[in-house]
Amino acid sequence: MRLVTWNVNSLRARLPRVLEFLGEHRPDVLLLQETKCEAEAFPHAELAEAGYVAADHSAGRWAGVAIVARAELGLADVTSGLPGEVVEDEARWIEATVGGELRVASVYVPNGRELDSEWYAQKLVFLEAMARRVGELRAAAEAPELVVAGDMNVAPADVDVYDPAAFVGSTHTSAPERDALQGVVAAGLVDAFRRLHPDDVGFTWWDYRQGHFHRGLGLRIDLILATPAIADRLTRVGIERDYRKGSKPSDHVPLVADWT
Repeated sequence: MRLVTWNVNSLRARLPRVLEFLGEHRPDVLLLQETKCEAEAFPHAELAEAGYVAADHSAGRWAGVAIVARAELGLADVTSGLPGEVVEDEARWIEATVGGELRVASVYVPNGRELDSEWYAQKLVFLEAMARRVGELRAAAEAPELVVAGDMNVAPADVDVYDPAAFVGSTHTSAPERDALQGVVAAGLVDAFRRLHPDDVGFTWWDYRQGHFHRGLGLRIDLILATPAIADRLTRVGIERDYRKGSKPSDHVPLVADWT
């Protein structure tokens, strides 16, 4: 199985790169965030031509998440929205079952903006709701294996930040955010990248400004969280840095997990 998560920062703007990626890497599942398109504009036809089906939770210019799977695997039991999230119309969570055996969720956690803002409080509530939902999915009778992946907007540890001192007093690295993210993991998941790369620096996002990508000034905020049974079968978890280069790149890159 090959599963990928990618915050594309506008699917319409990045569609040629997405189709390029599908052709080059042929993932079984591709989880997208920040699709930024209306539901009627979602490129189902283009993805179908590439051999994929998709389920989207779209909200226009902002946010938006989707699940894309090889057509022969199919998508079933699609549900949109995260129970307990504060703002229900921002399109930040979608779930589906792939191939009848794997439950996946694509998630775009709120940014949080500033530590003393209402948006930061909403971010913590969202992460707490994620932990509850993961617990529910893990506790369900005859539950399939689970992957929750996407843009978490939290760097789990200092090794995931190019300069921890630069983020003191700001979002993405604060203790409450990290604790809330750890609550999601503690509900029954494993950080796939850290399972295979316990000490490596592996950024997935770089600011467009001031040459941050070329200077190595990034964050690891895109995660694949998988059940222990999947984590035990991982053969590769890789960051596709080349997709931050070239024409019209997203500020995030694809994160790929392979397992047997």
